[in-house]
Amino acid sequence: MARAYWLVKSDPDTFGLAHLRASPRRTTSWDGVRNYQARSLIRDRMREGDGVLFYHSGQRPPAVVALAEVVGRAYPDTTQFEETHAGYDPASTPAHPRWYAIDVRLVEELPRPVTLPEIRATSGLEDMVLLKRGRLSVQPVTPAEWRTVVALGRRRSERRA
Repeated sequence: MARAYWLVKSDPDTFGLAHLRASPRRTTSWDGVRNYQARSLIRDRMREGDGVLFYHSGQRPPAVVALAEVVGRAYPDTTQFEETHAGYDPASTPAHPRWYAIDVRLVEELPRPVTLPEIRATSGLEDMVLLKRGRLSVQPVTPAEWRTVVALGRRRSERRA
């Protein structure tokens, strides 16, 4: 099966790049998704080795700040069973979970963020799901979009004299 690519959103104040960098083995569970469309992507389509654009959604401007990869297969998100957790779902049971999580590992911090305005202005990215259905917390990215965003993020900022 070919490698797939994704964009995952995270609020940097809740769990951002600094948190991911500080996680053991630079790996963490990416959980808390309570959207049925995102759930099916996580549960049914995300696979070990898939590429992830790590996107800070709560900063201004929002931006892709790092590359990560999926580590392992999806598994039931344990927060859905914790009554004191914001992600608690009384309709979920361990036998019939409704929500899933994946583990992601930081691969590379981009030398510069690729901001939402830059993504909007870049030829070849006009059809990104991010620009069409921006509220989804996990979104598919085409291989061409992946290559373009990665190239933008690795490009050094121009120095002004």
